[in-house]
Amino acid sequence: DPPSPLRGRLGTRKRVAWAAPVPLVEVRTIARALGCTINDVVMSVVAGTLGRYLRDLGHDTTGVVVRAAVPVNLRPADEPPCLGNRFGLAFVELPIGMRHPLERLYAVRQSMRELKDSRQPAAAFVVLSALGYLPAPVQGLAVDTLSRKASAVVSNVPGPRERLYLCGRPIDEMYFWVPQSGDIGLGISVLTYVDEVLFGLVADRTLLPEPHRIVDAFAAEFERLLLLTVLGAAHA
Repeated sequence: DPPSPLRGRLGTRKRVAWAAPVPLVEVRTIARALGCTINDVVMSVVAGTLGRYLRDLGHDTTGVVVRAAVPVNLRPADEPPCLGNRFGLAFVELPIGMRHPLERLYAVRQSMRELKDSRQPAAAFVVLSALGYLPAPVQGLAVDTLSRKASAVVSNVPGPRERLYLCGRPIDEMYFWVPQSGDIGLGISVLTYVDEVLFGLVADRTLLPEPHRIVDAFAAEFERLLLLTVLGAAHA
């Protein structure tokens, strides 16, 4: 990935931040209106969020594209629940230099469609599985090589569709923190819970000391995309 404030020498402390929930119906409305998936919408908003954050810091993002390492579930849909992980990695291009929300969404949609037809996640699963049998120095070299391909880890997880309770009290919101390896210092989590989409972020404090600024940009970028979608539908 190209040099940017998202990459650099990591420290030993993390900071977390999270945004106010976004109604799932709004995300689904955008996806249906523009012929995209919910994942396309989420990834395009993430790209816009990172671009806005870097520009607010005074960095020129014109033409800049970074990649996000995205875990991909490789289990068949009809497989019974069992222990252990079975996932590959896809490296999704995030056109953070595109300022127009619709242009950015269609670029992300195209990138995601190309990944669906590729064998990249399955190949990554084979590599990750083989790493466990290799000497530690080789493992470290492989992890560093993989981590240089991305500036962030982004994980989109479908959560419970029904509200859960703990000791008789309803759980209003859920968040999870994405683990990072190598020199990746930014993890972005997206969780669908009941009828809301929850956005969380964990960042290396040395690289990104104010993660709340990224979270604030997420809400603003989503509102821009939603407004343009509604205005386009009204005009049509």
